Amino acid sequence: MGFLKRFIKSTSREEFANEGRSSFNQVTEVQLEEHLNIARYGSFLLTDAVRPSFNLDVVPSAGYRRDVYRDKETGAAVPVLMIAETRERLFDLFIDLLDPLGDEVDLVLETSHDTSAGNHQDLYREQMDLPVLKSTLYDYEGLLLDDGCTGVAVLNPRIPYEVQFDEHKLLIVYGQDLWPFEEVLSDYNLRCSDDLRFITEAEHVHSSSDEFSEKFQELTYRLGVEDEPY
Repeated sequence: MGFLKRFIKSTSREEFANEGRSSFNQVTEVQLEEHLNIARYGSFLLTDAVRPSFNLDVVPSAGYRRDVYRDKETGAAVPVLMIAETRERLFDLFIDLLDPLGDEVDLVLETSHDTSAGNHQDLYREQMDLPVLKSTLYDYEGLLLDDGCTGVAVLNPRIPYEVQFDEHKLLIVYGQDLWPFEEVLSDYNLRCSDDLRFITEAEHVHSSSDEFSEKFQELTYRLGVEDEPY
């Protein structure tokens, strides 16, 4: 099945279209099909979950960038690592980034299946053995890589650290002391760049399917997550 037939989520595309500046406005269906079927940009291979804008405002590439998240309510500043990795190594990198979290973690599954544009639902599970979680996630590697409506966050609030594998298939790490994670990134030969831009920082489109929605439900049962505030 072609990417266009699986393409059902387009949050950022809709936002740009509403402002009258979408790069897809004058694109024919043939041009769109061709663009959405391009997965490789140089040495960087995208998953099937997301595609960049038609005019390539951001060209996908591997690397990471140091940033800071500022809580709007408390004003607290939390260091962040924003990471992009090619498909061939992305899932293994995600699994390796979980090791600094410790042997017991909390889990949040994020889904935008059956939600309005820009919204998602969080499903929460506390106190799960990390080896058990890793084993389960390996069973659903295809879903986590290729579904543009599925994300996962793994955290240890006692340290505290958090690792996100989001819907755009970016990896995002939060914590006050991030050197253990940067050591993992060094093992993958990922370079830090203040100028690196990510696919989320421009117009982009998501892909999903009914099959992925069903697999997501399977994963929720396997992990025993619940719909709770996060």
